[in-house]
Amino acid sequence: MKYAELSAMRPEDLDKKEKEVRAELIKLQSQVATGTAPKSPGQIKQFKKIIARIHTLRTQQQKEVQQQHAGN
Repeated sequence: MKYAELSAMRPEDLDKKEKEVRAELIKLQSQVATGTAPKSPGQIKQFKKIIARIHTLRTQQQKEVQQQHAGN
């Protein structure tokens, strides 16, 4: 998922998406931990990047809100 797609989402949808991605990441990581080869090893990296993008987006939104409150 690209940053532009995530930034267009509402905060509730971002929370839902993060939970879904985290659940999938946990499944893949448990497969690796048990020694089973995951279907697509590259997905682990993709899911981690999506989670990082969501966190970055939230941080930027919080900073914008703080700046607006500080400016008033």
